[in-house]
Amino acid sequence: MPLQPLSSASSRITGSKADCGSEAPSVLLLDLDGVLVDTLPVMERAWHAVREAHGVAVPFEAYQQQLGRPFEDIMGRLDLANAEEIHQTYAEASTAASYLAQDFDGIADVLLSVATAGWSLGVVTSKPLPRATPLLARLGCPFATIRGPGGQGRGKPAPDPILLALIDLGTDPADATYVGDMAVDQEAARRAGVSYIHAGWGYGRPIGPSPAVAESPRDLLHLLGLSIPQDPFLEGGLL
Repeated sequence: MPLQPLSSASSRITGSKADCGSEAPSVLLLDLDGVLVDTLPVMERAWHAVREAHGVAVPFEAYQQQLGRPFEDIMGRLDLANAEEIHQTYAEASTAASYLAQDFDGIADVLLSVATAGWSLGVVTSKPLPRATPLLARLGCPFATIRGPGGQGRGKPAPDPILLALIDLGTDPADATYVGDMAVDQEAARRAGVSYIHAGWGYGRPIGPSPAVAESPRDLLHLLGLSIPQDPFLEGGLL
């Protein structure tokens, strides 16, 4: 079950142009798992397959604590060998169980509201793109860049994927905000020099100093200084 938020989304993000009274940040980058889509049931099913196929004794709860990092890094932190074989089993089981994933309530409307306000949207995830892109396509939102593992640079908590996404968009860190749900997301945002909002509906808790916390996807609009739409968007309204 997702953790309850630690604090109320009662003010805008600080340290950004929005907070200074000038032009608001123009780019919103988001994590995927635990922020856009609830994939926890998928991951639990896939990890069960890993334990069965490879005799792994590590419980899913230990794997869950490492979410947000590239899979190979998680294997190292869990002291598991034959990471390539384990990853293949995990990927196959995850793809087979992808039907269990559910978009978080209201997230698609929030993203479309942000895009309508003139912001660029991007995704920075540690999920391999072959499994990430079908999940993102279901949201029907205009993502300008999607950065995952396997390309240039290091994975989170290193700042590389966030910075590469900003390069894709031709945007400075001062003009961007990253939304994540794990401590590695918060650290990556800090090291990249971008504002950070913690998704309180996700799978992890923020680390100190406490960032702005959105209780729900719609609270993101308040923290970004954007208006909340009265009516939901029609599916594919911006496509």
